[in-house]
Amino acid sequence: MTILNPTHLLEQAELIHSSDSVEAAIIRLSEEITQVMCNTKPVAICVMGGGIVFAGQLLTKLNFPLEVDYVHASRYQNETVGKVLVWKALPKLDLTGRTVLLIDDILDEGITLKEIKEKCLSLGADKVFSAVLVEKKLAHAKPIMADFVGLEVPDKYVFGYGMDAYGWWRNLSSIYALT
Repeated sequence: MTILNPTHLLEQAELIHSSDSVEAAIIRLSEEITQVMCNTKPVAICVMGGGIVFAGQLLTKLNFPLEVDYVHASRYQNETVGKVLVWKALPKLDLTGRTVLLIDDILDEGITLKEIKEKCLSLGADKVFSAVLVEKKLAHAKPIMADFVGLEVPDKYVFGYGMDAYGWWRNLSSIYALT
């Protein structure tokens, strides 16, 4: 489905977290991650495409040596309902014996993050941590929990700060929900 008027979509949306709230969460996360990972020389892996905005901001606040890579696996393909996981790119760096930090926009159902973590372990990673900007609060259990969570969001379709609505608005500095 393509939204012909993305401006109307935003005008109808509900603000969930302001840009100030998001920025404060990223600073807090960077401090938490630094405490746990500063001596591990990890590979930080951005989960494309949603994780790019969050990763770009978070990585600049991590003041310890790390390497950066990315993975691209998606269940949404610009839709609002997840389907089968499609692998578009695997990490390029050798993960053998390494500590990995997966950086993603949202922990929703947890299916994508779980599969990416399992893939990193199968590629030889010794330990895999995950950092998500937001976790969606659901009434049921998820197959994975993130190690570092910035903010919580209600069980609504959210967008902004890397998350899209029908392919639009990943570039927003605040987080909104479709109404």
